[in-house]
Amino acid sequence: MSRIYDPTSKNIQKAAELLRAGALVAMPTETVYGLACDAANSEAVARLYAAKDRPQFNPLIAHICDLETAKHEGVFNQGALGLAHQVWPGPLTLVTPLAPTHTVCDLARAGLSSIALRVPAHPVARALLTAFGGPLVAPSANPSGQISPTSAAHVAKDMGDKVDFILDGGACEIGLESTIISCLSDTPQILRYGAYQAPDIFFAEQDKRKPDAPGALSRHYAPKATLRLNAAYPEGKEAYLGFGPALIHSTLNLSEAGNLNEAAANLFHMLRRLDETWPAIAVAPIPKTGLGLAINDRLTRAATRESISHD
Repeated sequence: MSRIYDPTSKNIQKAAELLRAGALVAMPTETVYGLACDAANSEAVARLYAAKDRPQFNPLIAHICDLETAKHEGVFNQGALGLAHQVWPGPLTLVTPLAPTHTVCDLARAGLSSIALRVPAHPVARALLTAFGGPLVAPSANPSGQISPTSAAHVAKDMGDKVDFILDGGACEIGLESTIISCLSDTPQILRYGAYQAPDIFFAEQDKRKPDAPGALSRHYAPKATLRLNAAYPEGKEAYLGFGPALIHSTLNLSEAGNLNEAAANLFHMLRRLDETWPAIAVAPIPKTGLGLAINDRLTRAATRESISHD
């Protein structure tokens, strides 16, 4: 099992050296832990895809340290610039046209002429990006389609010796993936609901078999246990994942206070705990407002039993 390292300056420099050599390094972000590699190194990216068993048509998010660096990778229209200035660093991924000066390899972009970019807010991620000096692709540090990791221990358990180095930045503050917004046209469009609550922007439907954005497959973030959503109570051998003041007994409760921020932070962690000992999970109704949209999106993907071709 991979060792977990404190994010000292020495260890961050060591992680950057490993990345330059083509290694895989798990790093904390404010959303979830990412499995990072050199975005310009196609061999490292291929290893990352293999480690996650991730479909190679599913593009990766390139993490960069600031907007100026991002402009070398993508072309920013006024809408993209406005969102970047408003949210970055933070839990927002922008999909833009590819810049002529880009360094992110074709494999990481799944052959698309667009690129997904994010400037994370977590201080350890920012320190690593600065030490490395270039873009890092960093999808969630877990096998593809399974529950996203929100602690270094989750990464070590899920990935084992497939990851070379794990930087421990503590529990993720948000615990829910970034919002993805396409800025390929003059009107920004939401491709994936997430931690950033974007106002007055339309949701864009897309082909879930060959997504234009990371994390957009129909079945994703899935536990081994079956999920039943919008359940008023558990049935049979189901665990019950509650939300709000307990009207019935909950095995675990996302937020007894009915707080969507707390529920988002607890979602993956609690799904993991229930998945370890229960064959089925019933989930209480979650309001479809604010962060509730993102929580319902993740739960719907996790509950989808259809298979997705990896061809």
